[in-house]
Amino acid sequence: MKPAIINTDYIELDKLLKRENLAASGGEARYLVSQGLASVNGEVEARKRRKLYPGDRVVCLGVELRVEARPCSAPEDGSEQGG
Repeated sequence: MKPAIINTDYIELDKLLKRENLAASGGEARYLVSQGLASVNGEVEARKRRKLYPGDRVVCLGVELRVEARPCSAPEDGSEQGG
């Protein structure tokens, strides 16, 4: 299973397929979904713009992705401030 890191609250299914190079274009991504070739959390998904959240699992064309949130960056320690 390959992680698909997002830095927003969610990502739409067609955008994820395109971003992860499972489709060459948004149109191709929407076509894959319309043909029943993408599943989310074990169920075939027909909604092209289904919102995916961290923890969701997507399978398309034999590739399994797990949506994950980008870890929050550590707070700055102030070391960049001048003296």
